[in-house]
Amino acid sequence: EEGTLKILSKMGISTVDSYRGAQIFEVVGLAPEVVDLCFSGTVSTVGGIGWEALGDDVLARHAGAWPPEVPTPVQLESPGYYRVRKGGEYHGKGKEVVDALTDLALVKATEEMAAAHLLQRAITGARYDLYERFAALVNERPPTELHDLLELVPAGPVVPLDEVEPAADIVTRFSTGAMSHGSLSKEAHETLAEAMNLLGARSNCGEGGEDPSRFRTRGLPRGDKNSKVKQIASGRFGVTPEYVAHADELQIKVAQGSKPGEGGQLPGHKVSDEIARLRHTQPGVTLISPPPHHDIYSIEDLAQLIFDLKQVNGADVSVKLVAEDGVGTVAAGVVKALADVVHISGANGGTGASPLSSIKHAGMPWELGVADTQGALIDNHLRDRVRIRVDGGFMTGRQVVLAALLGADEYSFGTAAMIAEGCIMLRACHRDTCKPGIATQRPNLRANFTGTPEGVAAYFLYVADEARRVLASLGFRSLDEAIGRVECLRQRRTGDARADSVDLSPILAPPADAAAPRRFVAGDPIQKPRSTLGDALMSDAFRPVWDGADVELRYPIANADRAVGAALGGAIALEYGERPPTGTATIRFTGSAGQSFGAFLTHGIELELVGEANDYVGKAMGGGRIVIIPPPDDAGDAVLAGNTCLYGATGGDLFVAGATGERFGVRNSGATAVVEGAGDHCCEYMTGGTVVVLGSVGYNLGAGMTGGQAFVWDPGAQLIARLNAALVEAERPDAESQEELRWLVERHHELTGSRRAAELLKDWETSAEHFWHVLPIDRVRRIEQGGAGRVASSA
Repeated sequence: EEGTLKILSKMGISTVDSYRGAQIFEVVGLAPEVVDLCFSGTVSTVGGIGWEALGDDVLARHAGAWPPEVPTPVQLESPGYYRVRKGGEYHGKGKEVVDALTDLALVKATEEMAAAHLLQRAITGARYDLYERFAALVNERPPTELHDLLELVPAGPVVPLDEVEPAADIVTRFSTGAMSHGSLSKEAHETLAEAMNLLGARSNCGEGGEDPSRFRTRGLPRGDKNSKVKQIASGRFGVTPEYVAHADELQIKVAQGSKPGEGGQLPGHKVSDEIARLRHTQPGVTLISPPPHHDIYSIEDLAQLIFDLKQVNGADVSVKLVAEDGVGTVAAGVVKALADVVHISGANGGTGASPLSSIKHAGMPWELGVADTQGALIDNHLRDRVRIRVDGGFMTGRQVVLAALLGADEYSFGTAAMIAEGCIMLRACHRDTCKPGIATQRPNLRANFTGTPEGVAAYFLYVADEARRVLASLGFRSLDEAIGRVECLRQRRTGDARADSVDLSPILAPPADAAAPRRFVAGDPIQKPRSTLGDALMSDAFRPVWDGADVELRYPIANADRAVGAALGGAIALEYGERPPTGTATIRFTGSAGQSFGAFLTHGIELELVGEANDYVGKAMGGGRIVIIPPPDDAGDAVLAGNTCLYGATGGDLFVAGATGERFGVRNSGATAVVEGAGDHCCEYMTGGTVVVLGSVGYNLGAGMTGGQAFVWDPGAQLIARLNAALVEAERPDAESQEELRWLVERHHELTGSRRAAELLKDWETSAEHFWHVLPIDRVRRIEQGGAGRVASSA
């Protein structure tokens, strides 16, 4: 039952009736004769073994369990699906491979390499033989993944190596996988960032936020620990205006190959005080980043998020998808939504923290995803304006070239990068017991960490140098010449009937239009959209705020004016971080604001809107204040803001003299808000901050809420029936809480002129009796214990 419910949940299916016959899987490695009979209509791209081989497997296992000479059955040996077992299944990152890569990184790390000579000395160092030994173990392994069945076909005569693109240029296409600080230790995470910055490549901070102290190192020749790629995931952990402003690339994580449909998860025992601070949450509480972004329910919503991110920071935006049938169609939509990079994640990614059922039974090979994406983008005349990036177990330069020939422009390394800094593949990332100090938050284990940025950088340079040699053997002088040249690949025959039953011709078919671009050429100007009003606001307000002045501005606003305030918030956050600027800006708008009004707002800015606003008001705001007031001719009981307001906010204030839509305050982790009504799922996944609702609320209030607090005025006694009591409790506010509540209601009345607030304040003692105080269960217990202690001490 648990397994079935897990699949129902991750696939977005609500009932068993919808699950039956849904065929929500794909087939890899079975022949058409099996698929047509047992899984009719299911996608099966590459074929595989048939009935005879399956029958042999059954008989072999039966013979192993019932040996003729033994009267009773015996226990079968573990095949080593997860941990390596002697005589069991081959592992791509087994002991020999890990030891070879670790030796390579350690040898290079012990050399004293100055930054200015890092590239040259790493390439011309005396131990390239170590890398060759490691690469041979990977490139000559038994057929393990689809690309192991491919062989290279030269496009022309061998090119002299000195005419091939240098390794220093090739490595700029590399990035590390999205491994968060939390899943990795501080030392391991920062080492990867520093290594990639030494190379001019990119590290991906993952979805767990980043210490602001690292932002200040941005651009340093040595010691630059700022991650160039910063994720925007559904959890919005640690996504502050300052975080976004310091990115060279912002990645929207829609899916991940190691466990598609499940989102991210960090076990509670890894959420230390440090991690809780960076993620704006509570120590010891398991963090789940649910699969759906609450601001992405359609391709239009994705386009809006891309637009928002490009306002707060003009950086590139990538969208991470998972390899599956039809991903090319999704990728085409992503490009039309104006993304700069499409990232295809393969099934064998992940750091080992995924559950076994996800690692082994979820996701598809990256080769299928890249081929599907390449074909769809070429067919839709979109290929030349977007970069395709791929991850999924990359370790060698030959694998990089194979991915390039299939159509990838850029290449991401996860586990291999960790091995290069000391990972020994204990496969216990989720247990917080990593002995090399990489995937742990325990101080005593973190002290064991020995990795260096130079060692990691040297590994990547060796990968790039091997790629150069492969390119030269194929007759290419650069990766650009190789990208998309599938005619330089053919399936090799191994002599193993099972391996040879796979048919890779579907992913090796060249495009119908031979002249169509097969790689990224240049971005299109439409991929740099701007908010005219938002840019005008930044132009008018930023300099006075910078100079320490207090400026007041007024503008009309219309529904087409989206993400107004994001550019100004990003600019101020880039300069001042989480500190208030020396000046202030008060901006008054009249009209109907478009989506994401006040998104990524920060300290020193107040937005006042007389009118109404669309969805995502105050999304990811980290400071400042937003006030929304109904127009003078409003009929009353107004709904003045849309859905998903304050999504992922980490600070600031919001006062709305009217109701809001669904999912108000979802993942709020620090903002204070007073509104006069909210729809379903209010305060969902909240980890901090305060929400006051002076009106009715919908169902499911407080679902997944592990921090913060909510006050709900409930004269109709409906709240208890609408509360999700799994993690929260509703209590009547004590005297101290009532003081805080009254001050917020008074502030709401002062800023908005709210009639409802005035009525409540007129007879506060009576009004206070109708308020509920919604708190996480653990906090309720702490308050009760504290109260009991005070009573006991006074007695």
